[in-house]
Amino acid sequence: MSFQAYLDAVETKTGLTPRQLVDLAREKGFDETTKATPILEWLKTDYDLGRGHGMALVHVITKGPQISTKHVSTDGTHADAVDTLWLDGKDSNPSL
Repeated sequence: MSFQAYLDAVETKTGLTPRQLVDLAREKGFDETTKATPILEWLKTDYDLGRGHGMALVHVITKGPQISTKHVSTDGTHADAVDTLWLDGKDSNPSL
């Protein structure tokens, strides 16, 4: 599953875009200095998200939408088309 696919699945499960979840995380005081555990606990408690999907959001909350180019344009199962994640809703993603 690609990084973007994780975020799209989170949107399907929660009904919230990744950007909306980042905004809610900021309201809770989570930022680039926050460790993963409190964010994962919040996502599990409020949205019943598991670790894999939660870690995708932890990355976006703490590091932003830019990802490593390691899997960009590769043939692997974790391949992403671009190195910047789309946070504004899967249905409006211009690269799909």
